[in-house]
Amino acid sequence: MIIVTGGAGFIGSNIVKGLNERGREDILIVDNLTNMVKFKNIQGLKALDYMDKMDFLAAIKAGKFADKQIDVIFHEGACSDTMEYNGKYMMQNNFEYTKTLMHFALEHKIQFLYASSASTYGSGEHGFTEKTECEEALNVYAFSKLFFDNYARRYFGKTESQIVGLRYFNVYGPQENHKGKMASMVMQMFNQWNKEGKVKLFEGYAGYGPGEQTRDFIYVKDVVRVNFFFWDHPELSGVYNCGTGHAHQFNDLARGVLNYFGAPESKLEYVPFPEVLKGKYQSYTQADATKLLAAGYTGGFTPLEKAVAEYCAVLDKTGGYYTHER
Repeated sequence: MIIVTGGAGFIGSNIVKGLNERGREDILIVDNLTNMVKFKNIQGLKALDYMDKMDFLAAIKAGKFADKQIDVIFHEGACSDTMEYNGKYMMQNNFEYTKTLMHFALEHKIQFLYASSASTYGSGEHGFTEKTECEEALNVYAFSKLFFDNYARRYFGKTESQIVGLRYFNVYGPQENHKGKMASMVMQMFNQWNKEGKVKLFEGYAGYGPGEQTRDFIYVKDVVRVNFFFWDHPELSGVYNCGTGHAHQFNDLARGVLNYFGAPESKLEYVPFPEVLKGKYQSYTQADATKLLAAGYTGGFTPLEKAVAEYCAVLDKTGGYYTHER
């Protein structure tokens, strides 16, 4: 059996899809469907069972999974709202929950792959390498992720089973509809075009020109590929960046969306930079992919223009879902 927590979420449901494509259907999906829109992410996917995340945690603590044959746990479930200010809630969800699951995996010699975050690099002024001197938390979400990374580091190389934390950079692609305002800029610009016949980006700020703020954008299919690389290499443990190693301007995303619609660049509009974001906005991210590549990853990354076009086609055809038509 394979367990995917957050399996009805964005990256989690893409992992379930990838597992189905590998012929695996013996999957337990763990999630919280309070946001009922997420059911659409797993509609049509093949799985053995579903459990609510708190029922699953209680079952783990009660020993109800002790005799189950589990190959791997993909732990994607977390509170990912960077605007959540309840530190107790965040630490219970992102630290304590993950810690309990990791120790269960270690006790039963189960491969454990969990979602970390590039937010652990804070402003990025110290770089984006998996080293403590580059790390800082600017909000409680980032703190919860970084605190667990540091906890897990105590066990790397000292256990009989694998522990891998993947620091996701700016992920985009199908199955992110439920994220609303937190959805990727590709989806937001696609929707802007359909609603207004134009796409919008921020004007220049902090030394960057209009739309020239950059991110390490990574297609969700590539994120799944990286996860499966580590699953296929249980001898590897550690915290690894999950980014392409290349930074692209938001302008590049906008051009990709406009190209999909056959629209001219004149349909790109720049809006004033929000006062509320000044001093809190990350204008540049770029993963240092050295450690990932040194581990042996050779799966590559989908070129930005190709990935944006493919994602726009999914948005056009099914509203952003893989598994069913409108």
